[in-house]
Amino acid sequence: MPTDIVNFTPWSALAGGALIGLAATLFLLANGRIAGISGVLHGAVRQAEGRGWRLLFMAGLLAGTGLYVALFPGDLEPREGYPMWLLIVAGLLVGAGTRWGAGCTSGHGVCGIARWSRRSIAATVAFMVIGVVSASWLRHLLGV
Repeated sequence: MPTDIVNFTPWSALAGGALIGLAATLFLLANGRIAGISGVLHGAVRQAEGRGWRLLFMAGLLAGTGLYVALFPGDLEPREGYPMWLLIVAGLLVGAGTRWGAGCTSGHGVCGIARWSRRSIAATVAFMVIGVVSASWLRHLLGV
């Protein structure tokens, strides 16, 4: 059986998506702010005002990941074998893209589309197209 079929997990994906949507909605209602990770991180590094809640937000992301790994050991298998230069370039491109696009997939894709923001819809379409093209190019031309 192909691994894509074995790894198809619609119920956990649906539950995860619902939890992300609920968390983003509660965050917006409680704080009047968008739960865009790149904006939260940028503000934590660059702004003195609001640094506390931003650092707590980021700590919560790390703690949630740690809790998941502790509760479900072996569930996440890290992929190995990527060249370090490629990981560095990818990280720099993602950082530049979130800055150039005025946000990331969590801000535009989750929160912006839910608010029917035309800018966020355009940004998310661009993220998806570039992601598909990049993944296809890396997989089929470079064999990564």
